[in-house]
Amino acid sequence: MISRLKNFFNDVKIEAKKVNYPKKDEVVASTWVVIVTVVLISFFLGFVDLVLSRVINVFIR
Repeated sequence: MISRLKNFFNDVKIEAKKVNYPKKDEVVASTWVVIVTVVLISFFLGFVDLVLSRVINVFIR
């Protein structure tokens, strides 16, 4: 059991060395893309919510 566990972690270590990790500037650029996208979608959904709530209020009154 212990030898299988050691073998597993050794394989994990070997595979982790093969991973291509992004550079800092790539991470920063991707983060900005996510932030801008979230802000734009939140404004759009806020606008849609505002319009729909006013339309529903017109029909209720």
